[in-house]
Amino acid sequence: MGKIGIIIAREFNTRIRKRSFIITTMLMPLLFVGLMIAPTLLMRMETDNSRTILVIDHSNVIGDKLISNNKLIYKTTDKSEEDLKTQQSGLFGYIVIGADVIKNPNDIKLHTYESSTLDTEYAINRELNRIIEQERLMNHNIKGLGSIINNIKSNAKVTSFKIEEDGEKSASSSALSMGIAYVFGIFIYMFTFMYGMMVMQGVIEEKSSKVVEVLISSVKPFQLMMGKIIGIASVAITQFCIWMILIVIFSNIALQMITIDPATIQNSMQMGASLPAGVDTEAMTALTTLTDWSFLLSIFGSFIIYFIGGYLLYAAMFAAVGSAVSSVEESQQLQLPITIPMMLSIFIMISVIKEPNSTLAVIASIIPFTSPVVMMARIPYGVPTWELVTSIVFLYSSFIGMVWVASKIYRVGIFMHGKRPSFKELFKWIKYN
Repeated sequence: MGKIGIIIAREFNTRIRKRSFIITTMLMPLLFVGLMIAPTLLMRMETDNSRTILVIDHSNVIGDKLISNNKLIYKTTDKSEEDLKTQQSGLFGYIVIGADVIKNPNDIKLHTYESSTLDTEYAINRELNRIIEQERLMNHNIKGLGSIINNIKSNAKVTSFKIEEDGEKSASSSALSMGIAYVFGIFIYMFTFMYGMMVMQGVIEEKSSKVVEVLISSVKPFQLMMGKIIGIASVAITQFCIWMILIVIFSNIALQMITIDPATIQNSMQMGASLPAGVDTEAMTALTTLTDWSFLLSIFGSFIIYFIGGYLLYAAMFAAVGSAVSSVEESQQLQLPITIPMMLSIFIMISVIKEPNSTLAVIASIIPFTSPVVMMARIPYGVPTWELVTSIVFLYSSFIGMVWVASKIYRVGIFMHGKRPSFKELFKWIKYN
């Protein structure tokens, strides 16, 4: 094993044995799966927490036509407002509907025994407006009006297909593409920043403990820098792979806990392109796309390539900052040139999701400092091969160049203590032979 390999092994073994690594490795998948099933659990809690509302209908038109659901239960009553002024057990409140509500729809009052919510009021308004509109239409005395309205209603949904270079068509889901683009773009940003900071803190700790002065007598700065960066990268990849495995395991456990049968979902994926009425075409297209292993491999493969490239590039920059300062507090100013392009890539990503093939998207996905996040936002929509190759070559070439620059700063900075260098001084360090 060469010197770089020894440094990689040391960094890897030291960090995976830390309690913080073990805790985050176990908790992150649980948190991720928890966030996925939270909406379902909340919907079930809302279903169990239905609200009963009494209806005092002076018009004798609205009350009987109100349709209850799992959240709001309407019950007409002969009681007066005077009888309902005191708290009623099991009731959320009551509605008073005016006698001339068809002409004056504002003559409706909701009284509640507890604080009302915007969702509740919106649901009540929507139901009342539906009935009032129907009554107004019926007042025109058009024969067969109800069946005419039912016949003209439509809920059309477009099923999208992408035509490949060989002429074949494949199902395309814009919602799925947008979701994947956003999630993986954020993942790369988060992981790159997190592990890049880890490199910087490691360099600062070694510099403060004087360990680096012993190491530098045995290895070249470039070797030490490369070994540290790749060692922490191997920790990141290991943690990510464990996360993926645990997320799959925890997801299946969660599906069983909320009584959703995965086999039912799998059977739905076998449906063809022509879907029957009432089927959510967008959801079915997304599920079909998720069974395409070539699509999944291209997404995860691209993620690994761009995560490693983005991390290596930014880790070299963070290492250079760490070698130039004596504490994390001193690094704040020097981190600015690093954080600006990272933040910029997030803003560009939001625009790219809307227009994945715009000029801004193409340029930003090739520039090394923004390409890891921006290109991952474009890949689910399909990217020409030449753009992918160009982007990857530029990214990894920039990493090699940045490691060389960082090692030049590292060689001088590790022996500097008590003074934070300016950007002008850092440029001088790079020029030293």
